[in-house]
Amino acid sequence: MPADNDRHLRNRQMLFLLVAPSAAAALLITLVPVLLLVRMSLSSVSRFGRVGDYVGLRNFTRLATDPLLPDIALRTVIWTGSVVAGTLLIALPTALVLNRRFFGHGLAQFLVLAPWAISVTSMSVVWRRVLSDEAGLLNRLAMASGLIERPIIWLGSIPASFGFEIMVAILVSVPFSTVILLAGLSSIPTDLSEAARLDGAGARARLRFVTLPLLRPFICVVLIFNVAYVTNSFPIIWILTQGGPANGTDILVTYLYKLAFTLGRLDEAAALSIVMLCVLGALTVLMLRMLERPAYA
Repeated sequence: MPADNDRHLRNRQMLFLLVAPSAAAALLITLVPVLLLVRMSLSSVSRFGRVGDYVGLRNFTRLATDPLLPDIALRTVIWTGSVVAGTLLIALPTALVLNRRFFGHGLAQFLVLAPWAISVTSMSVVWRRVLSDEAGLLNRLAMASGLIERPIIWLGSIPASFGFEIMVAILVSVPFSTVILLAGLSSIPTDLSEAARLDGAGARARLRFVTLPLLRPFICVVLIFNVAYVTNSFPIIWILTQGGPANGTDILVTYLYKLAFTLGRLDEAAALSIVMLCVLGALTVLMLRMLERPAYA
């Protein structure tokens, strides 16, 4: 017994020595920017980045009285909820199909997962060209097929442009989510589904009572990553509309950029960053608590 205890102690010490440097580096990389943001959010900052006097919560008070912020915050919630829900609704059945063996299975996996290798910025630039006013591919195809007589300004109205941005964000998010869900499906023992089938359970019953409960941890992982990623997704909206027209498609991250680098209100931008960090942190903790619950709870 003493020998076993000594061995376990040495193993823990070795593990600590291996993990400690990377943990310290990660803590340094994340903690220092957060501390600098906190300092900026509690100080007056010039448009050139010079940190001045301590002002307390004045920057947060200014944010609370910003007339644009309530609509932008609501739009961010709509943006995040629509993209995350749409991604899951497409990625889950896609993963279920790709988890089966059929003719062309490898090609189908490649076509679904290949866009993951393309950067979000590149995808946004392509869609900007597709949706451009006269020379855009969508207008040219619609006119060539006789569906429209003159070019349509697809990104000229708030509902249309915001809808296209949500669509592009869903298409960009589906490959990564599909990979995570495929990994989850591959980890489910086939014996469970086969036993349920022998007991008379149909395909829907097996999906509802066997597959989905066991897949729930992976679904939670998809939700956690996508909520954090989509909320901070800058390139799609910025490249397609730059938050326009008239701030009508701005979300918090694009408005934060405008506050900092267009309006020169760096202190308020830092305060908004802290608010977003706290909200995302709270959502992540909530979803992690959901992840800890048993699959059949």
